[in-house]
Amino acid sequence: MAHGTVPCASILRRLMRSDTPPFPENQPRHFRATVHGTVFAGRDQHLERLNVGDTVRLIADPPDQKAPEVWVHLDSGDPIGHLPPEIARWLAPWLHRGGAARAHALKVKGAEVPSWRRLLLEVRCV
Repeated sequence: MAHGTVPCASILRRLMRSDTPPFPENQPRHFRATVHGTVFAGRDQHLERLNVGDTVRLIADPPDQKAPEVWVHLDSGDPIGHLPPEIARWLAPWLHRGGAARAHALKVKGAEVPSWRRLLLEVRCV
């Protein structure tokens, strides 16, 4: 299995559970975020396959990481970048405790804009 990927069945079980962990105080359950790191390791090629409205997967780094990221993957499993660190700081631990989030693309831009502005997501924590 590729780095950071989670089987679909695992995500579905998490979404269907009623025992989700307490949500972090003073954090939004619904927010928009840019995706960072889209130009490294050929991720920009994966970004080209994404369209406005497409769903993406949010997958946290393993919990033993000092500063875990929340990675953004296409449904195919290909990584396209990560959420900003200020979001990952609270979202990654919540996801590890059993929380779940859904995300889809609101804006998808090409090389004509700075890399950190190429993809804007809408995220809902469920």
